[in-house]
Amino acid sequence: MIYFVEDDSSIRELVIYTLSNTGFEAYGMDNAKALYQSISVKKPDLILLDIMLPGENGLEILKKLRSSPDTSDIPVIMVTAKGSEYDKIVGLDSGADDYISKPFGIMELVARIKAVLRRVTKKINANEYEDEGVYINSSDHTVTADGKPVLLTLKEFDLLYELMSNKGIVLTRNSLLERVWGYDYSGETRTVDVHIRTLRKKLGKKGNIIITVRGVGYIIGGNR
Repeated sequence: MIYFVEDDSSIRELVIYTLSNTGFEAYGMDNAKALYQSISVKKPDLILLDIMLPGENGLEILKKLRSSPDTSDIPVIMVTAKGSEYDKIVGLDSGADDYISKPFGIMELVARIKAVLRRVTKKINANEYEDEGVYINSSDHTVTADGKPVLLTLKEFDLLYELMSNKGIVLTRNSLLERVWGYDYSGETRTVDVHIRTLRKKLGKKGNIIITVRGVGYIIGGNR
């Protein structure tokens, strides 16, 4: 199930119609209250979230979703105004999995949705990794830092997992985009940097295990 929160009925109806005819189950709504009510009935596989909404805007909704254990792992694609770099960065910094700018091509939107869902449904081997007091378990999807649980979004978890499962190896930004997002983000490596910054913040004092290799990418472990 995909939820699309958009107050423009013509856009909302077109997207819902297209998704319904490309194999998805989709439902549209025009405000935050309707979204929360729908989630309480059925948790979606993904949410398409417009930023400019009446009342509670998309960024406020996103932050609320990410702050709740019940909804923190729901993939969210933000729909932003064309050229609104600020909204994109704030959205990514708040835990969005992707964004698409209006006006968008409907098939591009479908491709982005499929890319995010592929990553969500991709099987992860049951492995455990530890470094400097940070522990990650992919079988039960848990992360702790010095024994204390760390609440991460799906993308943050996948990003940390890639770094820890490749301990001692420098992973380029483009490599991380491909591994974690599963989509060609040509020219958008800032997406990785934004998520790394948020991930470090959530790990607290242990955030320094993620080392920046200037001009290349990131590494956990190895020579520091």
